[in-house]
Amino acid sequence: MKILIINGPNLNLLGVREPNIYGRESLSDIENWLNNQPEADGHSITWFQSNHEGELIDFIHGAMGNAGGIVINPGAFTHYSYAIRDAIAAINVPTVEVHLSDIHSREEFRKISVIKDVCIGQIYGLGKSGYLEGLKKLLFSFD
Repeated sequence: MKILIINGPNLNLLGVREPNIYGRESLSDIENWLNNQPEADGHSITWFQSNHEGELIDFIHGAMGNAGGIVINPGAFTHYSYAIRDAIAAINVPTVEVHLSDIHSREEFRKISVIKDVCIGQIYGLGKSGYLEGLKKLLFSFD
């Protein structure tokens, strides 16, 4: 199955940006780790990161008819991007929202996700393991 893993703004700074919250591993470290997990075997996984909302939306649109599922960490767009929400809803591709930190135990604005209602699940607070759990949730949804 072709799976897209989409990362939003500031995730290119993982390992440097607030390591006490997001950890010391880079996005590349997480990508390499996940791609080497047994659950990734036999699947085509494409990673994408952008700090630009329109680029994320275009990439999501490209999944329609081309991907079996999406794991998305929308970053700050989680809390206010109805455009990303609408893009996910429009393409009819199962999508799991993930966050490295526990968004529900942080600032009030981070507790709100406008994305979650168009996703088959939301995973948060597990660090890099959230990506693996997101992948598992997608694969389980097809069984």
